[in-house]
Amino acid sequence: MEFLSDFLIGPFVEHGFMRRALVACLALSAGSCTVGVFLILRRMSLMGDALAHALLPGAAIGFLLGGLSLPAMSAGGFIAGIATALLSGVVARFTSLREDASFAAAYLTALAVGVMIVSLKGSTVDLMHILFGSILAVDDLSLALVAATASLTLLGMAAIYRPLVVECFNPGFLAAVGVRGALYHYAFLAMAVLNMVAAFQALGTLMALGLLLLPAVAASFWARQVVTMALVALPMAAGSGYVGLLISYHFSVPSGPAIVLVASLFYIASLLLGTHDSVRLRFAPPAHLRA
Repeated sequence: MEFLSDFLIGPFVEHGFMRRALVACLALSAGSCTVGVFLILRRMSLMGDALAHALLPGAAIGFLLGGLSLPAMSAGGFIAGIATALLSGVVARFTSLREDASFAAAYLTALAVGVMIVSLKGSTVDLMHILFGSILAVDDLSLALVAATASLTLLGMAAIYRPLVVECFNPGFLAAVGVRGALYHYAFLAMAVLNMVAAFQALGTLMALGLLLLPAVAASFWARQVVTMALVALPMAAGSGYVGLLISYHFSVPSGPAIVLVASLFYIASLLLGTHDSVRLRFAPPAHLRA
């Protein structure tokens, strides 16, 4: 019993950096679960991936100007993410190119530009830090950013929840009653970018979307209502952070990938065993659905 306690709780009792990392994971989970659910419902998963990578050149410019400075890199990443979203929307609006294709082009360009910028000044260690993050190095300033992001996200999503849901499922209704759905679309994108900026310091640009999307995708196999999906995704995201940190500590593996891999296990388990559209139901449907 004592061994189990030392294994599950000991690292967080003994080390301050583990406690800060756990608090950061819990705050990221609280802020990102609702955003992730709406990314799934709006079929914007791959666009979210493009936005996450679009942060890289902005963060790289912040790195050039201020080194591994959280305010500089976060501000640069947020500006780059918003600029990419707006530019992709403009391209889709005034040309025949679809928005997902313009996001894909922006993603590839941003990734190449960001890596090139970091390589001009930084070392391989700096590049790996930006790409994969270091949640075990989260400091008080990073925690403040994550907590503020989670609070703003929850308040913002509460403010635009109803029109955002309507815009997801029946955008024509908003247009019919004279409401501009595009305003809510871009407000949602701004919150998505803000959460990715908060997550990238801890998980890196390549892993930031993992904690945002994987629990939301897993939750879709257990629930159908938006609020219920978010409530199911939250403990999965928090559990991924907790278990991933333990794996990282005890087995000396990178923390960001460990957290995302645990979230992937939640997704695989939900895919196989979930109560909606899972593999289990496909091959062994309930008795009342059998012929």
